[in-house]
Amino acid sequence: MRRAIDYIDGATDRPVSLDAIATHMNMSPAHFQRLFTQWVGISPKRYQQYLSLDHAKTLLRDRFTTLETAGEIGLSGSGRLHDLFVKWEAMSPGDFARAGQGLTINYGWFDSAFGPALSMGTNRGLCGLAFSAEFGAGVAMSDLTARWPKANYFENPDAIADWTKAALGLSGDTALHMIGAPFQLQVWEALLRIPSGHVTTYSEIAQSIGRPRAVRAVGTAVGRNPVSLLIPCHRALRKSGALGGYHWGLPIKRALLAWESARVDGAA
Repeated sequence: MRRAIDYIDGATDRPVSLDAIATHMNMSPAHFQRLFTQWVGISPKRYQQYLSLDHAKTLLRDRFTTLETAGEIGLSGSGRLHDLFVKWEAMSPGDFARAGQGLTINYGWFDSAFGPALSMGTNRGLCGLAFSAEFGAGVAMSDLTARWPKANYFENPDAIADWTKAALGLSGDTALHMIGAPFQLQVWEALLRIPSGHVTTYSEIAQSIGRPRAVRAVGTAVGRNPVSLLIPCHRALRKSGALGGYHWGLPIKRALLAWESARVDGAA
């Protein structure tokens, strides 16, 4: 599906015909249609509607989430990714200051619809999830390990497979062990309150955590989120509706927003 999304996203003229996409994927049109719809929850033709250049602006206009009231009206519950239950646990400030010293982190590579995914986790839950399709495996590995330089790393995908598959498959239960500074943790927790298929702005996040003037610092904390997809930093946009940045590449951010919108609308 990552190759299919890349092909659709890179097309200069849309919509791309089902036959053209299927040929590119070396599949029959019928088989590709079934596979794509099974994963995305909507047809390839309708999915392409969500990749339009003004889709982010449409989301900002029609699906803007006011985070200050999200908890009161239950959006923190509906913001979970579909039927995925996320258990959140944060490290203490002291543990964070020790840069992972004495911490054992298992890691492994997993297939995802957005390309290869590097997953990391402690015995308490996932602490890192990165996509390498845009910048390469080495960049993803260096990026995550540099966050906790004194930790002990072991390639042991079996130890985190269940959590990771739940995260990438968007079904089942997973756990998060977030390792960050107190301000970062506030921002990441706010991101968890944004429902799938909805968006917010950096300034709105700053308001929701009681730091209205810290918009730039919020943007930095959003970009430093180590657990992509589950902590949905891709749902944070600029006030103008522009996508802003994304740590693992704007094509992946655009695809994530389009994919979530398609699934939400397809389930409606």
